[in-house]
Amino acid sequence: MSQLMVVGNWKMHGTSAMAAQLVPAITADASLLTAVDVALLPPFVYLTPVRELVGTGIVRIGAQNLSPYVEGAYTGEVSASQLADVGCHLVLVGHSERRALYAESDELVAAKYQAAQDAGLIPILCLGETQAERAAGQTMAVVMRQLNAVLDLAGVASLANAVIAYEPVWAIGTGLTATPAEAQSVHADVRELIAEHDATIARQVRLLYGGSVKPANAAALFAEADIDGGLIGGAALSAEAFMGIVQHAAACQQQG
Repeated sequence: MSQLMVVGNWKMHGTSAMAAQLVPAITADASLLTAVDVALLPPFVYLTPVRELVGTGIVRIGAQNLSPYVEGAYTGEVSASQLADVGCHLVLVGHSERRALYAESDELVAAKYQAAQDAGLIPILCLGETQAERAAGQTMAVVMRQLNAVLDLAGVASLANAVIAYEPVWAIGTGLTATPAEAQSVHADVRELIAEHDATIARQVRLLYGGSVKPANAAALFAEADIDGGLIGGAALSAEAFMGIVQHAAACQQQG
């Protein structure tokens, strides 16, 4: 069983004062942070302050987005190498809000994924369907299309240095959550698709669930065979809620 992973995505929330309170509370329990891989994804402007607050601990820092370009006249963009330069280890690619609000195509997401890996960052590839797509029975067709765009460009071997997050769009910020069985079904199908290319990588790649995970449902979700942790949104803004999720992940990890 891979070590479970809990990633806190702050989205466009937070202040320096919030970070100064939240990060020390998250990093206080060293025993939990050795049992579970924990990462924080603050907005760009807080990456360096959060990295300094984390210090040399084992909580990793990541970004919420990146440019597919290495450098150049792209005002307002941030490259993968620049993220690595300020201490990032991970970066989200293809988050549903980027796909929906900024019209990021599967091809652009794949290019960002490749750019992240070229700079030594671990991409967290987000996959997921809308409520309309789910109602039409298209969940797996959408998820597989999104995943195949990356596999076609970067190859299945790239997943050895990547994380996948299934985030049903209808369960983000709505209070709705896929049942553990529903989430497990998608995760299992994703792992099966990867296994068609490489069975070893399919077993090893971590598949996170990202749809309104909170302390009340984390244990049941993490108990599923193919759910290897969570991509946390709203609950990541509360140390109590976020660490409650981490505690459930640690307990699940201990149970094996």
